[in-house]
Amino acid sequence: MDRYHRVEKPRPESAINENEIRITTQGLIKNYITYASSLVQEKRIGEIVLKAMGQAISKTVAIAEILKKRIPGLHQDTKISSVSITDVWEPIEEGLVPLEMTRHVSMISISLSTRELSKNSPG
Repeated sequence: MDRYHRVEKPRPESAINENEIRITTQGLIKNYITYASSLVQEKRIGEIVLKAMGQAISKTVAIAEILKKRIPGLHQDTKISSVSITDVWEPIEEGLVPLEMTRHVSMISISLSTRELSKNSPG
């Protein structure tokens, strides 16, 4: 792949709900916990949703467990899935064709609520 460079595609901007927190690998756990705690305790939002993809999943699980320990009475519902991401690679040298590679990335969504969540949900 040293003869190719990846073409950055513009990401579609999707609206993020006030109760949704997207966890990344660069963010600090302390900041996510502080923000989530303020949503639940100060703004009185009944349910928050932690979302992450790929390598940030383990950080998201840790954040959810810390929040459940710090805020008594939180209920959890976890959903896992995968997303297909297509990367386009353009050749640097003449005579090579552009490549499209599809990769599957794991995704997690953890709902933490002060109200009891659906008992029919598997997570």
